[in-house]
Amino acid sequence: MPALYVQNVPEDLYKALKQRARERHTSMAAEIIDILSAMVPTEEAIERRWAAHRRLSERQKQPSPSPGPFPTAEEMIREDRQR
Repeated sequence: MPALYVQNVPEDLYKALKQRARERHTSMAAEIIDILSAMVPTEEAIERRWAAHRRLSERQKQPSPSPGPFPTAEEMIREDRQR
């Protein structure tokens, strides 16, 4: 597995990472890998996102399953007030 070494980490960031790792009962290395995996998408994650986007776009193009004239929110409020 490749290794990553980071130099010149600002002191306040280092302390925050150390505190976060301590609170989660993990090592700093495990915490940094967790943060990186959450924030930096892999090619596979990007493809999954694009696939989901394509599916949503296709679904939006489809007509509504229950077409018809629906009352506006204003009309529904007026109807409720008249009850």
